[in-house]
Amino acid sequence: MGFFEKLKNGLSKTKNAVFGQVDNVLRAFVKVDEDLLEELEELLICSDMGFETAEEIIDILRGQIKDDRLKEPADVKDALQKILREKIGDGEPLHLETTPSVILVIGVNGVGKTTSIGKIAANLVSQGKKVVVAAADTFRAAAIDQLQVWADRAGAELIRQNEGSDPAAVVFDAAAAAKKRNADVLIVDTAGRLHNKKNLMMELAKIDRVIDRELPGASRETLLILDSTTGQNAVIQAREFKESAAITGLVLTKLDGTAKGGAVFSIKKMLDIPIKYIGVGEQVGDMQPFDADMFVSALFEE
Repeated sequence: MGFFEKLKNGLSKTKNAVFGQVDNVLRAFVKVDEDLLEELEELLICSDMGFETAEEIIDILRGQIKDDRLKEPADVKDALQKILREKIGDGEPLHLETTPSVILVIGVNGVGKTTSIGKIAANLVSQGKKVVVAAADTFRAAAIDQLQVWADRAGAELIRQNEGSDPAAVVFDAAAAAKKRNADVLIVDTAGRLHNKKNLMMELAKIDRVIDRELPGASRETLLILDSTTGQNAVIQAREFKESAAITGLVLTKLDGTAKGGAVFSIKKMLDIPIKYIGVGEQVGDMQPFDADMFVSALFEE
């Protein structure tokens, strides 16, 4: 099965609950009017898109109706698809121009951070890149062991210390290993704590200093992992993390487990950070670079 089929299957809950209902709404109306727009807005809000984002999309549709561009209910679906495609923005590739480049991965525990690192590592290895992973979430022994399993599966090398070690010390070792082995990419896992933002900021700043010192001039990405099933809560989490770190991209996990896929549009609107990867399953190949055209098509295509 190709990734588009997986994406379509993965987004089926959101599609069935929301976007698949667009046809039903349009069929129920013979003309394009305010009642039709209200029904559509309600559908969008139900996808956990958030009131503000849904309202903005409906306002654009309203403007097109006033300009006489949309006369038939059937035209509305195409217009809606185009607006959503515009709102989601283009996917952006990882900027990995140096050897090694560094990817710092942040996010709260439980969002799929460890599995995302494994899948991204596998994706990079499949492109012929040599990947080293730093297990700098040293607060949970289980996290380190789980990361070992995923690194082995991906064909990446894991640099680890004992539970409770200083995360910056792990990053120091991993940077040395990346240089020694001539690795293309160093991926750094970090502890997923938000409840004590001050500690998180201090820890990330310390890790940053180590990377700057040991790998000066390295290309850097800071990826925030968000669990799509949490809908609008993901937006709140992202805002919090944005205050602690210079996030360069988003990774959205568990899109296959939610009818709240509309939150993706809200996250993009509120944060204006490019989506770099999306995940729609448990397997290594179930996370791929984000393709906006493919994403919007999957929401609507039969």
